[in-house]
Amino acid sequence: MRRAWKLFADFWIDFLVGDAPEFLVVTAVVVVLAFLFTGARVAGVIILPVLVAGSVAASAWRVRRR
Repeated sequence: MRRAWKLFADFWIDFLVGDAPEFLVVTAVVVVLAFLFTGARVAGVIILPVLVAGSVAASAWRVRRR
């Protein structure tokens, strides 16, 4: 049973973290900010898309640099 739990945990760590652990961090930050900006539509509409676009651009730049 312990081996099954280890394999299960290894799968989720590999699935969530994968090759780019910063995606997990950025996703968590975006989700937390989305909950925080529930009442502030303007801030959510401006800040969240800029944060997501910036993280995608930074990731693409990082991959292109390799």
